[in-house]
This record gives sequence, structure tokens and C-alpha cells, in this order.
Amino acid sequence: METAAPIPVTDTPLDEQTRDLADAAATRSLGRWLAQALEGRGRDQTEPALLLLQGDLGAGKTCLVQGLAEGLAIAEPVTSPSFALAQHYAGTAADGRATRLVHLDLYRLEQPAAADELFSQEEEEARIAAVSTRVVMAVEWPERLSFQPEGAWLLRLEHRGDGRRASWRAT
Repeated sequence: METAAPIPVTDTPLDEQTRDLADAAATRSLGRWLAQALEGRGRDQTEPALLLLQGDLGAGKTCLVQGLAEGLAIAEPVTSPSFALAQHYAGTAADGRATRLVHLDLYRLEQPAAADELFSQEEEEARIAAVSTRVVMAVEWPERLSFQPEGAWLLRLEHRGDGRRASWRAT
């Protein structure tokens, strides 16, 4: 697996930013950094961290989620949940804490009501798990929802020449 220089968590605050990413390895590295930076960034300490991922097909959303999984010490391979709509992954961090990643892909849900229902069901499960587990919920194609979830981070990936540009902000 390709590796990119890590982004130091202590040197980069999680606020509105834009970063150019040279390749898939840099995109995964950003995902690993976000897994650490999002810790405790839910609406409160017992809420899952919520990351909304926007970008065209092939922009690197699933690649970024693979990095999130690595940052959460999840060993199983992460694939796009386009057909399953939702994937759940579990891991154990170096300090022994349980971690979970909930990965939603709303692309195939053209009706906002269907996207809203899936999101609500998965968010409720993530909230229950977050009481005792570190949970990150990553949602691809959040524009399918009829609302903007509160307390989320919005990350947009765009093609830029041979690489990508990532920009993020709190909602």
C-alpha cells in the first residue's frame, strides 16, 4: 500500500480548510488524520462524529473513507456501499477502545424520503453505539437528504489535474 506523509493532528486544527492531495495515498492519509481529528467532534462526547462527503463520481470519497477506517484501526477492507447502501466496520484502537465506522452511500436513493429514512435509522444505531464506542459516520452523497444534519463536518472532494482538492468545514 502506498503511504503519504501523515498530517500532524496537533499542528492542524479541524476548522475550515482546503488541501491539495497529490494522489490516492494522500487522500487516504487525510482520512487517517480526520479519524483522529474528529474524535469528540459529535454534538457531544457520546455522539458519533458525522462526516458528509460530497464530490463527483470517482473524486475519492471511498478512498478517503478507507483512510478513516485505517485511522480507526479497522483492518477489514472498505468498499463502496453503492449497492448495499450501508456498510458497518468495527475495530479496536491501540489503547483498547472499540471503534466503529458507519459508511453510507445515498447515491442510489433518488427520493429524499428514502435517504432521510436510511440516514435516520443508521444515525440512531450509531448514537446507541457511541455511548461505549468511538463512532464515525461517513455519508457519501448527503445532498440526497432533504435536510442538513446538525453538528456535521462537510468535506468536498474535487478533481484537480492528476490529484484532488479537499475542502471541509463545520455545518
